[in-house]
Amino acid sequence: MPKACPWQTERSELGVVSYACLGRQGIRVMSYGRRTIHPLKGHLIWRRHAWRLHENKICTFGLLIHSQVSKIGFYTFYGFIWLITWLPIRVQYIFSDFLFCIGYYLLQYRKKTTMTNLRNAFPEKSEKDIREIARKFYRHLFDLFIESMASMHITKKEINKRMVFKNMDLLEKFYIAGKSLTVVSGHYGNWEWPFNSPLFSQYLVLAIYKKLSNERFNRLYNKLRSRFGVEPVEMKKTLRRLIECRQNGILTMTYVLGDQRPLKRNIRYWLTFLNQDTPVYLGAERISIQLDHPVIYMHIQKIRRGYYTVEFTTLAEHPKETGEFEITRLIMETLEKYIRKQPEYWLWSHKRWKYNKTDFQ
Repeated sequence: MPKACPWQTERSELGVVSYACLGRQGIRVMSYGRRTIHPLKGHLIWRRHAWRLHENKICTFGLLIHSQVSKIGFYTFYGFIWLITWLPIRVQYIFSDFLFCIGYYLLQYRKKTTMTNLRNAFPEKSEKDIREIARKFYRHLFDLFIESMASMHITKKEINKRMVFKNMDLLEKFYIAGKSLTVVSGHYGNWEWPFNSPLFSQYLVLAIYKKLSNERFNRLYNKLRSRFGVEPVEMKKTLRRLIECRQNGILTMTYVLGDQRPLKRNIRYWLTFLNQDTPVYLGAERISIQLDHPVIYMHIQKIRRGYYTVEFTTLAEHPKETGEFEITRLIMETLEKYIRKQPEYWLWSHKRWKYNKTDFQ
């Protein structure tokens, strides 16, 4: 069996990259920090696993075995989810309750990150209040997972009953005026379920997404999002697709999540969000100004388990007349207002404050 070469490092646009050549084909296992890119399939594995591959001098055949195990795991998961999503949603929530007990009490999924984020955001709240918000958040998080998967088989009648749009006439006013829109929301409520919006609007709805590291899950989520006419567009292809639509005379409603954490190399602006210095994603502002798309905020309010309402508010009708970063500030201020009212519905488990502003000064 061919020996693996020692770990080496090189610099790239992503930082310092470690790699080891495995087998006669010179295949490399590339590592970014603790996580490692699988050389054959492109999905992430833990660096310690890749190191074990090196130490045991495992060749290409071993990597293929790892890839097949990952493939089997995904399709086992997919098959199970495919079956249970045929059940009524009220029955599917039984699985959500089970996942909550496992994830919150046993595995404590990202609990340290969640508690730290909550304590920093609400220093005025007692520890008892923080724990209560965290518990409600995890209840909602696992409901959200079940609801996203339920999209596999949910009917138009069912989704229209559970995701109700209150003032679509605001959007239609802009459609009649021949204006494409940038619709912004955050990781609040159920940000996946508005995929039924094409059923109530004449716009071509484009959902901008950040590509997942796991290609199979990436395809799955895009399939769910596009069931009723939404067109998923990868973030880096957004502007090109919008220009294509403009050239073809197609009016678009571009759905963007404005509270995403930008890549380190793309950080250009910080503001105070939930009591903390926060780097912000500028994509929604840049698109709206460059293409002169009015900016609409979409608030998704949870009424009760499995039922939501959607309400639209105009943030900037003439984006080219706004000051630098003004639209971004409006987006984040509007989102924070809703988070402070019902904090349990925001995505607290996300490492939103991974970067420290002092490191950029």
